[in-house]
Amino acid sequence: MINTAEEFITKADEKAFDIPHRNTINHNIGKYNAAVERGLSKFENLEQSKKKAHVTKWRVMENLDKFLPEFESNFQKRGGKVIWANDVEEAQTEILNIIKRSGGKTVIKSKSMTTEEIHLNEFLEKNEIESLESDLGEYIVQLLGQKPYHIVTPAMHLSKVEIAQLFHDKFGTPVDATPEQLTQKARELLREKYLTADIGISGGNFLVADTGSVALTENEGNARLCTTFPKIHIAIVGIEKVIPSIADLDLFWPLLASHGTGQNLTVYNTLLSGPRQANETDGPEEMYVVLLDNGRTNLLAQKEQRQALYCIRCGACLNACPVYKNIGGHTYDTTYSGPIGSIITPHFKGMKEFKHLSYASSLCGKCSEVCPVKIDIHKMLLLNRRDAASQHENTKTEEIGWNIWKKGMKNRKLMDMLGGKMKNFFLKTFFKKSWGKYREMPEVAQKSFAKQWEDAKKNPES
Repeated sequence: MINTAEEFITKADEKAFDIPHRNTINHNIGKYNAAVERGLSKFENLEQSKKKAHVTKWRVMENLDKFLPEFESNFQKRGGKVIWANDVEEAQTEILNIIKRSGGKTVIKSKSMTTEEIHLNEFLEKNEIESLESDLGEYIVQLLGQKPYHIVTPAMHLSKVEIAQLFHDKFGTPVDATPEQLTQKARELLREKYLTADIGISGGNFLVADTGSVALTENEGNARLCTTFPKIHIAIVGIEKVIPSIADLDLFWPLLASHGTGQNLTVYNTLLSGPRQANETDGPEEMYVVLLDNGRTNLLAQKEQRQALYCIRCGACLNACPVYKNIGGHTYDTTYSGPIGSIITPHFKGMKEFKHLSYASSLCGKCSEVCPVKIDIHKMLLLNRRDAASQHENTKTEEIGWNIWKKGMKNRKLMDMLGGKMKNFFLKTFFKKSWGKYREMPEVAQKSFAKQWEDAKKNPES
């Protein structure tokens, strides 16, 4: 049986040399970089804004046991219901119970990474409930039977030609249809679904403690339709998404928009504080918030690494990462890919199976540099590596190999005793397959530099 790490290496090997894929990603990320540069220039003092966001999230994580009950209390005051889910199974069961109680058969969803995290579409399908994505990017990858490629832009790996071909095959649109025409077709297909769906499901960008509100930010308006037309709205949100006050959105919404898409502010920004009130004309009859743990408290318990929970899911670190740009989002085989995924997934899903992600990095530090809440991402990657080694999660072969290397590096005589011939034999015998697949193996000199220096001192004229 192939383990997760071996599968990752195989997929990474394939994608790194897939030239059309690389061209598409470089083109799309290039457009993103240009937009973000313009967006960030609008900040009078970007560094100060990032520091303020970091401190705010620090205060939340240090007082999560106070802010979450505050959100729950304020949300319930307006008729909302809060469900606490420890893991994927609990979240799935609670959502299914709500749907079954209402007799629902159809679900319309807005973009949400937490629903991807709990595999909601697949789970509902098994229980004979239709679940349809309404975000255009999510809708495209759902049609393809794929997972989102990117935290913010799910279909980043596809060109407009490929999407036009998909719509042509599925819906008979012209094979040379423009992006505008494809968007119009998607709008026609989805509009009726908002009106007929029994349940609307969304995520939540932020949970506002002092007002008991779920804050949603989007560009297509589909989240507003998902949360307004169906009689029941369920929001699935990670427990780390809470912020202290509605006034904090003045900072976090622009930071998220500028780092995520390069906008000053996304087109639609919505605050949902419960079901429809007596004096209101629209909105759901019932509203639930599922607060998802699913490993987050494991990470919260790590004092050095809990800052990974500050993440606002802007995707900036993915677009900056040279590894992500070469191997792509699907290679990670996790809900959260790229640098942020590499530091949180081992804590969410287990260090033993996912420690390899923390090694999928050049440690260039670009991810930390672009983070809007100043998470020290490359340091977190190193701390995960440290934990994997100290917990003996690495293979015995790897541990033995590093111990031999350590002894050799600490003993100059031992290194010299092996000689160049023996070192070259080891390189060609044990590392040819992993290191020499795409490049020539290095040739170690017959004498070490120390030995050559010693000989030079003995024979200065030679």
